Amino acid sequence: MSVKIRLARGGSKKRPYYRIVIADVRAPRDGRYIERVGSYNPLLPRDHEDRIKLDVEKIKLWLSKGAKPTDRVYRFFKDAGILDDGRNTYNSGTRTETDNPIKAEPKQQVEKEAAPQEEAAAPQEEAAKEAAPQEEAKKDEDSGNTKKGDKKQEKK
Repeated sequence: MSVKIRLARGGSKKRPYYRIVIADVRAPRDGRYIERVGSYNPLLPRDHEDRIKLDVEKIKLWLSKGAKPTDRVYRFFKDAGILDDGRNTYNSGTRTETDNPIKAEPKQQVEKEAAPQEEAAAPQEEAAKEAAPQEEAKKDEDSGNTKKGDKKQEKK
């Protein structure tokens, strides 16, 4: 039986409240669970002591039995100091690290790599824009097509 430590949603519409539970992976998210090991109230301020409540002894027991926390619960445990050595302590390195505390860094690297390419492409685009109106004017003169408004002016 594969066991997870995950969040089970409670509360009413637009007012979430989560129980941190030990549950079989086949059980529904808000359904049957084995044991309740904490709670999470996202409506409270981040520095409020009742925002996240954890029963550390029960959690360590279940982690030693092989229970795997979900990403969100893993962050709670890491902040509480329950997990110190990273994901390899409970997952044998099969999952990659999903925490990215500096989210802007990869985006900046991508922008820096894309900037030289954009600079090289900019002169080519400008030349193409300047040439396009000239080509359109030549096509109109060569085809001899006139617009509806031009025919009315010719009749007068």
